[in-house]
Amino acid sequence: MPPLILASSSPYRRELLARLQLPFSVQSPNIDESPQLGEAPEHTALRLAQAKARKVAETFPNALIIGCDQVATLDGLQLGKPLTHDNAVRQLTLMRGRSVVFHSALCVYNALTQEMQADVVPYTVKFRDLSDRQIESYLQKEQPYQCAGSAKSEGLGIAIIAAMQGDDPNALIGLPLIRLIDMLASQGVDVI
Repeated sequence: MPPLILASSSPYRRELLARLQLPFSVQSPNIDESPQLGEAPEHTALRLAQAKARKVAETFPNALIIGCDQVATLDGLQLGKPLTHDNAVRQLTLMRGRSVVFHSALCVYNALTQEMQADVVPYTVKFRDLSDRQIESYLQKEQPYQCAGSAKSEGLGIAIIAAMQGDDPNALIGLPLIRLIDMLASQGVDVI
């Protein structure tokens, strides 16, 4: 098996990939993650996942590179990582009582053959109709400032979620494992 590299700085994606019990390394891709003007959210996520994989392939030319990205949308509006408390308050206020689609893009890039597989796995989350006090309490406890949509479902964020819908709950955390297993298998990497 060629070396498997996760092109991500996310500890959550690292934890998810570790569930597959495959040996892998992690390399932060350090790319510009800005959306392009007029770009659809799922295209932003897909472009960034592919760019991350290609960037890491420059350092690991014989590896299988896993690139990922996630963009959250509310009625077509992209919700990125809030980065600050005030931005997170704005996002959660906007999202309360509403549904948000998380577009989780996944790419497996064989740097040796330059074969690329890529897909976007959507996951819909309906948020509770939170009070200002609940939003503030959640943010003080969780501080999800590096998470698209200001929510971490794998932590206390589950308390602000009313319902979830999608094919792979791991997609919400940022790494669609079900689709990844298929992509790896097509490269000769069997998980079990």
